[in-house]
Amino acid sequence: MATATATSAEGTGTRVSRALRIAWITPRGELLAPPRMTATAVRLFVQVCLVVYLWRGLYANTSSSAGLDETQAVTYAVLAVLASRIRGLDRQAGRDMVIQHLHFGTIVYWYLRPMRPRRYYALRALGDQLYGFGWVLAGYVLSLAVGVVAPPGSVAVAGVFALSLLLGQLVLYYVMMLVDLLCFWTLRNEAALLIIVFAQNLLSGVYAPLWYFPDWFITLSTYLPFQSTLGVPLSIYIGRIDIGDAFAQMGIQAVWIVLLAALTRRLWDRAGRRVVAQGG
Repeated sequence: MATATATSAEGTGTRVSRALRIAWITPRGELLAPPRMTATAVRLFVQVCLVVYLWRGLYANTSSSAGLDETQAVTYAVLAVLASRIRGLDRQAGRDMVIQHLHFGTIVYWYLRPMRPRRYYALRALGDQLYGFGWVLAGYVLSLAVGVVAPPGSVAVAGVFALSLLLGQLVLYYVMMLVDLLCFWTLRNEAALLIIVFAQNLLSGVYAPLWYFPDWFITLSTYLPFQSTLGVPLSIYIGRIDIGDAFAQMGIQAVWIVLLAALTRRLWDRAGRRVVAQGG
């Protein structure tokens, strides 16, 4: 019995160690390349400064627009820039994007490992997001210290915002997974991927809060999952969505997670049938 328990514990430790190594692949590449980290820090700093000056300039002659004052608008814009860094790791330079693996044929190795491709993909994404969250947290603390970001209205707001942000990242994870899975059927779609990423940023409120857009645009966005990724959490943070209404919005986020998870699971199974290994 003791031998079986020890063997089971050793197997669990091995699996955990393997999972950590997989999750840390892309972040390790960043940490071992100081120039890339410096470039990331400079780019993030410049982006934050630009959006701060932009929104302050837009509010130079008015105290309120679309129901937001200057502090709310600047806070939203800065947090949107920081949050976009959570999934900001660059895999293209290392030819580690799904579309690149499909183009070069190396995607077959995902199906030859003793680990399901879906699990491997999830671990890689988890590592990317945890690393990106480190940048976000550092940028948030610094922005809060210098006064360009207002603190949450209360501890309750902060807690609800954190939960909604987590749900939003899960929605974003499945949305980006869906985009990657479509590459199995459209092998040369770099332009389409760029369009989808632009649509994600636009409809989620990265470029500007959705309240500044026409009514038809806002109505359209309610039937798509994009605003659940970022727009809802940030709206809770700045007080645009009250805590009483936040739980209904988080319910919508949860529904999107369930629907997208079921869809992507089905697509992973079908994608595996399209992978062909030659010569072995």
